[in-house]
Amino acid sequence: QVQLVESGGGLVQAGGSLRLSCAASGSIFSSSDMAWYRQAPGKQRELVATITSRSITSYADSVKGRFAISRNNAVNTAFLQMNRLKPEDTAVYYCTAHSRGSLTWGQGTQVTVSS
Repeated sequence: QVQLVESGGGLVQAGGSLRLSCAASGSIFSSSDMAWYRQAPGKQRELVATITSRSITSYADSVKGRFAISRNNAVNTAFLQMNRLKPEDTAVYYCTAHSRGSLTWGQGTQVTVSS
């Protein structure tokens, strides 16, 4: 079973950038579909971006053109590059790994964008 640890969150001004990392343990990372979700206070959890095991990507409309998801199977890590951040991007960001019918969540990392 894979375990996930997110990092890279923090406080940034509007218009700035952050890069989130999701380090995975276990031997099935390369065959896992990875995704980033976020949850803002008082709101439902939202799917932000996905990348399949074959590196096919998809994005929520709210982040298209600003965020980029990627993966490096050599180091078992997925990334979320976030550019031109907006205050409405403020949330706890979670990564997930989906493989062999099992979905694993990380513990989350806080992203706060000040106006």
